[in-house]
Amino acid sequence: MRARRNLLLLILFLASTLLVCGITYRLALRKAEVDQQNQGAVQLQIAALDLQSILQKYEALPFALGFQSDVRQVLQHPEDALAVDRLNRAFKIIQQQSRAVNIFMLDRHGLTLASSNWDEEFSYVGRDFGFRPYFRQAVEGRAGRFYGIGNVSSEPGYFIAQPIYRRQDQADGDLPIGVMVVKVDLAEFEHTWRSSEDPITLTDAGGVVFLSNRPEWKYHSLQALSVPVQQELAGTHQYADLPITPVSALPAALQRGFGTHVSRPVGRLGWQLMLFPSHARMQRTAMLSTMAAALAMVALAISLLAWYQHRRRVQERLESRDALRRAAEELDQKIALRTGELTAANQAIAAKYEKLQQTESLLRTTQDELVQAGKLAMLGQMAAGVTHELNQPLAAIRAFADNSVKFLARGQTAQVAENLQHISSASATMGKIIAQLKGFARKSGEAVVTVDLRQAIEASALLLNSDFQHLGASIRIDIREAAHVTGDVVRTEQVLINLLRNALDAVEESPTRCVCVVLEVDQPRQQALVRIRDSGAGIADEVAPHLFEPFFTTKSSSKGLGLGLAISSSIVQAMNGQLSAHNHEGGGAEFVVRLPLTKTET
Repeated sequence: MRARRNLLLLILFLASTLLVCGITYRLALRKAEVDQQNQGAVQLQIAALDLQSILQKYEALPFALGFQSDVRQVLQHPEDALAVDRLNRAFKIIQQQSRAVNIFMLDRHGLTLASSNWDEEFSYVGRDFGFRPYFRQAVEGRAGRFYGIGNVSSEPGYFIAQPIYRRQDQADGDLPIGVMVVKVDLAEFEHTWRSSEDPITLTDAGGVVFLSNRPEWKYHSLQALSVPVQQELAGTHQYADLPITPVSALPAALQRGFGTHVSRPVGRLGWQLMLFPSHARMQRTAMLSTMAAALAMVALAISLLAWYQHRRRVQERLESRDALRRAAEELDQKIALRTGELTAANQAIAAKYEKLQQTESLLRTTQDELVQAGKLAMLGQMAAGVTHELNQPLAAIRAFADNSVKFLARGQTAQVAENLQHISSASATMGKIIAQLKGFARKSGEAVVTVDLRQAIEASALLLNSDFQHLGASIRIDIREAAHVTGDVVRTEQVLINLLRNALDAVEESPTRCVCVVLEVDQPRQQALVRIRDSGAGIADEVAPHLFEPFFTTKSSSKGLGLGLAISSSIVQAMNGQLSAHNHEGGGAEFVVRLPLTKTET
């Protein structure tokens, strides 16, 4: 009973294998045919491009030859032997250089007047080619093209003809007085195609093979020719009156490879470039796929057999369950131990994270103190200038007060009122300067507000006004567009004052002391740009890489510690901006502050 069941299973397996192999062979053969056709199409595309390039290479040659100096002289005076000789020699040189087979010229009746083979045994001179289609096309005023076997040299070639007119600047209605013809050899393509295992043919519009890597197929047709085509071939002597029979009429050995093909049009005469993929190669590919399917079925049989053996050993595995359970208990113990280790590691990481937060808080506090120290240091540098600014209104107040006492003693109350008005104005000026100083000196808070960059620039310039006047420098502020950013007002002014101080120091030794501040908006990037440019000597190449490093300075110790630009860059980065510096093409250095616009402006 068991043997019968095994025999039945074997028969079913063999039948299934045969069915799978048959289906695989059919599908693989179909796929191989498609692949071969696709490969053939690619190969034909390359061959067609090569052939087209050769044809186009010679396309303009007969037209250009029509402009030779002796062409019209010979056509109008064929008895001029000297002109004919010069033209023959010129054609010979051009034919050798262009590698054409032959170059010759016909009169309007088809008689050859000059040819590059004038000195050879089979010279075209004096021959009548009026029956050729290329001559009839050219004499009608069109470009003539034709492929055929030469009736003089018996050598095949591609003929290109162009009409020749009496004048070079052809007028409407002029009739050609001659035809220029160039014969090109296409046999080199046959040598190139011989490297292909598959047959390749080039057929004319009538289906006659005139180029092929199978010599036995040449001058045979793909199918039987119709009577009109046969009559046309007889009239043009295109293939030297050879009998054109179908390839299918050849012996079976010579027909090898003829059948299914892929084709591609080429040229301007209705030619078809054809490739006949090897059916035997398709069959080999399909057979390999079939063998692979058979091997897969064998592998499946082996797998089924292994599965059967596996089922027999299930009982043996059940007996080893106790051992596996003990191993599982040991694994649980190891997992518990490893979990404890991971918990301890997590606690250590939490402690380190808390310490890191404390360090970050200390670093932020230190940074804020450093920014405040930078502001106070800057206030110290501006102290003399601010004192000068306050001294002027104080002196004015004192002078107006003394004058008011005298005017009051004289009873001139109008002058007293005017002096009091001046005293009030001077006091307001002092109050404005002191308010700017108090606002700049106070310590920044954590609140983030909207900063008007126009007001920040004007306030910074006001605090440094006396320094500019003392140095004899001018400051030009160009507010091209209003801009608001999100940040801290005091820190923003600190950055601007620091950059203006640097610009003022840069122009101290310059003959032209000028600082320019430009506020503009970069709409595509939604950024506000503050450009501060000076007329100084610019930034040295060795200084540029270290410009924003802390404690790096090119000034004397009495003018700073090298923290200004480092602090300014830190403040700008905290506002999600960027501070950069470069030498301007017009001279001097230019610092650019880029800050993102507030959302209300975007």
